[in-house]
Amino acid sequence: MHISVKDFKGLFMTSLLCLLFAFPVIAQKNTAQKYIEAHKERAVRIMEKYDIPASIVLAVAIHESAFGNSKLARYLNNHFGIKGKNNSTEIQSSYKGYESVEESYADFASFLQRRKQFNYLFNNSEGSDYRDWALGIAKGGYATSKTWSRQVIDIVKKYELDRFDRNDSSGEYLAYEESSATAKGYVVKPGDTLSKIAKDFNTTVNAIKHSNDLRNSHLKIGQELSL
Repeated sequence: MHISVKDFKGLFMTSLLCLLFAFPVIAQKNTAQKYIEAHKERAVRIMEKYDIPASIVLAVAIHESAFGNSKLARYLNNHFGIKGKNNSTEIQSSYKGYESVEESYADFASFLQRRKQFNYLFNNSEGSDYRDWALGIAKGGYATSKTWSRQVIDIVKKYELDRFDRNDSSGEYLAYEESSATAKGYVVKPGDTLSKIAKDFNTTVNAIKHSNDLRNSHLKIGQELSL
């Protein structure tokens, strides 16, 4: 059977379109820069209303949602790992579902206010120190990990989130420098392990796993990691 050049091009384009629609489009992951830029004003509003440092609001959200890339964040709008009911048909989870990200942020502040073990953080006249908040939230049982507070504090330092806790003489909150929020990228090389990479980049294995949605410590040569 003879196929003309025109017919061949038509078959080729049809096959190409079928292949494109056969595979789902993978959404691009949030980076540190994108997440912080998207939610910094929301964190400042929480701070102004509830007196919780904006740096802590952002750092906890980043830690618990992996920059908004976790399944809880994507399917439930849950950026803080708070448990509760949800009506999702996409995933089965014991974590709370929200109508919006804004609702998740507000509920985080309300969650802390509702529990007596966190009262002293709100009543402390020097409660603007993000370190005290990270340690106090962990001490109050928010997370079971013994390294949780250190990881949250490290996130504040790494991305200089404490600048959102301050304002200048005009009352405006300090601008966030783009270079500070740029996520580091790393390509796995032969002989690399998570422990080695964590040590080289002054971070932790758990932080790398969290940022990259890794379920185990296995790495592949050429694999790209966000640090």
